Amino acid sequence: MVYGALDGVITTMAVVAGVSGAQLGGRVALILGLANLVGDGISMGASNYLGLKSELEQAGGDVRSEAPWRHGLATIAAFVLAGSVPLLAYALPRPGALSVLVLAAALSLMVLALTGAARAPFVGRSPWASAAEMVTVGVIAGLAAYAVGHAGARLIAG
Repeated sequence: MVYGALDGVITTMAVVAGVSGAQLGGRVALILGLANLVGDGISMGASNYLGLKSELEQAGGDVRSEAPWRHGLATIAAFVLAGSVPLLAYALPRPGALSVLVLAAALSLMVLALTGAARAPFVGRSPWASAAEMVTVGVIAGLAAYAVGHAGARLIAG
């Protein structure tokens, strides 16, 4: 579930950041964000399912008793749930001059921090360290997506 949540929020936030960097507008971000939730969510779930199934088959385990499909469905659910959060910035009221990008980033960082903290007991780390690790990955991905969107828009514009 951590895998799905992390990828869901980061890839959807990357869509919002890339669209914002390219100044393409909210409609484009929502369409691409929803397409990302469906397409990448299914891809993540299928990858988790097939990866676990392959691992079990290679080790001679019983695929039916391990139910890898449950892992795949959990990945899809976590991906869609966490990945929807950056898109909420288009539906929520924004006080003052707060941009959609800033609100989406704040919501995304909150989800990343909470997911990281929830992951901590399972990996034997402090909640703060685990949250910081996930937030760092999210910030790097968001900044990169914004930069690529901004540069891409300039290149294409001539």
